[in-house]
Amino acid sequence: MGGSGSKTRGFWPFSGSGSTDDPTKDGVEQTLERGRSFPSATPFVFTRQSSLYFDEDGDLAHEFYEETIVTKNGRKKAKLKRIHKNLTPQGILKLDHPCIHVDFPVVLCET
Repeated sequence: MGGSGSKTRGFWPFSGSGSTDDPTKDGVEQTLERGRSFPSATPFVFTRQSSLYFDEDGDLAHEFYEETIVTKNGRKKAKLKRIHKNLTPQGILKLDHPCIHVDFPVVLCET
């Protein structure tokens, strides 16, 4: 469920290129400054992109198929053909319980 945020560069405040304008600052100060520049950053995920689609009738599913009759060598055979057209994605869903982002850089539990 849900995707990784690793693919989108620049969105997550804890990932960065590591380069700064002032080379005299050490890594601790750079991390603190980066954290202060994003006061609304949170390790929680409240929404996710749904993988479900609506069809023309309003039905909701991951995939849609229609049954087609194929005649081969005088025999009729039923096959399922996947439908790709006229499907609408469900969109963004609000999660019931917030999840922790996969790129959160802190160890939460160590056994």
